[in-house]
Amino acid sequence: MHIQDTHWSSASALATGGTTVSAATGNGRGDGPRTTPLRVDAQRNLEHVLRAAREVFGELGYGAPMEDVARRARVGVGTVYRRFPSKDVLVRRIAEEETSRLTDQARTALGQEDEPWSALSRFLRTSVASGAGRLLPPQVLRVGVPEEVGGSGAGADEARVPQQRTQSGAAELRLVPEEREPTAGADDDSGAAALLEVVGRLVERARAAGELRADVSVSDVLLVIATAAPSLPDPAQQAAASSRLLDILLEGLRSRP
Repeated sequence: MHIQDTHWSSASALATGGTTVSAATGNGRGDGPRTTPLRVDAQRNLEHVLRAAREVFGELGYGAPMEDVARRARVGVGTVYRRFPSKDVLVRRIAEEETSRLTDQARTALGQEDEPWSALSRFLRTSVASGAGRLLPPQVLRVGVPEEVGGSGAGADEARVPQQRTQSGAAELRLVPEEREPTAGADDDSGAAALLEVVGRLVERARAAGELRADVSVSDVLLVIATAAPSLPDPAQQAAASSRLLDILLEGLRSRP
């Protein structure tokens, strides 16, 4: 799935959390935008929509329709669209929040674990347990292919998100500089860059200590997070399945004498 940039730069200001923007003052002269707090019921609806979106997208993927989000939030679909004028805006909001949460978890693991393997495994366990892997933005999970395979038919939107390119035989995550609009997608690109940088530090530490397989890349670690977070109807079964699967994947990541 590719996230379109349609309406993003103009609409994102309408979905920035606890404030709403009025275009003109009461005297009708339009002296500039004015920010006022959301009403209590509007703030509550926003929280319901965001919670429902995380649940629905986590279960069904980012292709789930807005009607499913509205139904889970127990609000009308018009309420969802008043806060998020397009689905793209809602998807970006959720993806950015989950990217930021993963980045914080990685920084915590780096700061609180002295042993490289302990830091990496702590990050993986915390991230998988939080379910964030199901909501990783597609641009950090897209494994690159050689340019001759991809051809020249890629859509313009694909050139405006972080991509993975194959280098030295291994698929590594990195941001690919491209010509782009000055504002569209800048925030989500910077969030993805921060995530890749801090996870890269975890990977390099574990590799330098000889505890991580030499061929394991940042993209592999993020794919583990996404893979080890299955969506099952029973929470207890989901937690058990995630823990068991992660144990197996961690064993696959470790170097062997």
